[in-house]
Amino acid sequence: MKKKSLMKAQLPGPVGKLLMERRERHVPRGPFNTANTFVSSGRGAILTDVDGNRFIDFAGAIGSLNAGHCPDTVVEAVKEQLDRYIHPCFHVMMYEPYIELAEKLNQITPGNHHKKTLLLNSGAEAVENAIKIARKYTGRKAVISFERGFHGRTYMAMSLTSKVKPYKYEFGPFVGETYKMNYPYYYRKPEGMTEEEHDMMCIRNLETFFLSEVSAEETAAIIMEPVQGEGGFVVPSKLFVKKVKEICDKYGILFIADEVQTGFGRTGKMFASEHFDVIPDIITMSKSLAAGFPISAVTGRAEVMDAPGVGEIGGTFGGSPLGCVAALKVIEMMETDDLPKRAAFIGEKIMSVFHRWTETYDAAGDARGLGAMTALELVKDRSTKAPDKELTQRIIQACIQKGLVIMGAGLYGNVIRVLSPLVISEEELDEGLNILEAVMAELCS
Repeated sequence: MKKKSLMKAQLPGPVGKLLMERRERHVPRGPFNTANTFVSSGRGAILTDVDGNRFIDFAGAIGSLNAGHCPDTVVEAVKEQLDRYIHPCFHVMMYEPYIELAEKLNQITPGNHHKKTLLLNSGAEAVENAIKIARKYTGRKAVISFERGFHGRTYMAMSLTSKVKPYKYEFGPFVGETYKMNYPYYYRKPEGMTEEEHDMMCIRNLETFFLSEVSAEETAAIIMEPVQGEGGFVVPSKLFVKKVKEICDKYGILFIADEVQTGFGRTGKMFASEHFDVIPDIITMSKSLAAGFPISAVTGRAEVMDAPGVGEIGGTFGGSPLGCVAALKVIEMMETDDLPKRAAFIGEKIMSVFHRWTETYDAAGDARGLGAMTALELVKDRSTKAPDKELTQRIIQACIQKGLVIMGAGLYGNVIRVLSPLVISEEELDEGLNILEAVMAELCS
């Protein structure tokens, strides 16, 4: 069996070092980099760097490449579109790919009601516009998000995000009328409390909030990741998500599902909301929508989406033709190749390994996930559950040096997360897990 990862040089290699010098001279230090090298090419679930090192990709551009690197049908569609027109701007002269993608998203997102879709550029921009639309429709100001939630780096999205460093530190003041509530974290729930009791405690706190802080009648929307991404791949129960939706329905509050990371097959269904039997009023999407082309979408109930007047939402590059044709091909791949089913298989395989590690290594505190959105939480002590951020970073960097690109997550920075492309082969998946296990054995024994 020919291995897919082949490390020729310690990172960064000779060419990588030269590029790193240029990066340090010309690019601000702010944008973080997980791997200390530069990509030369990518295909499927394999990356090759400028020094000829080959890597198995367990990061997938932070969940943007469910369809893999450079899928043939997407590349062909974009090349064909390039020969026709690149960007006339939808606000100047409309084009059919925008309409076609809106129709498709209206069809495949949860719910059979009449929907409409706005196309934009990024996940954060989708969140910004979802909040604008919710406030316009309801005439209310307050917006509730959840602790450990991540919704982006623009000011509204950053205000809704619940992690100070590195996202919010010294960037204030933040947008007003944004509030955060409890979200279940079963691994760290109070001792002796059942998961259902933990859920209901969070729900009671939300009801109390409406009495103590802001009335429900002044609340426009509650925005929730069905599975928390940057927060550590924390998976809530169906009970909790349904209870939140019931509260929204009770008070006329819009329920916004942030599916930027959880969408397009990642969790074993096309959208994670489907696992919880809830139908969002608005859903935000981006990342894996277009195999790496920058595009995002806000899809919602038609009457809600029509609340803003002409010219009140949009943007010059929103819904670019290249992004639209790429997205249509990605969705076709998802449906034709049944990538959500593939995600369920990948997740089962990874979780079986992760659960074994929780019995093998004291540092492996918790294994969790939904579909191919899987995580391993690392701790210094099993009884105290003290987070081990330092060990997590050592594991990540050791894996990269051995040919496996992987990333961390979590409020405490102590979670290893896997977001491999869903087109990854079994051979590549096994080899990636073998690399990770070798590093775990070396650093956790």
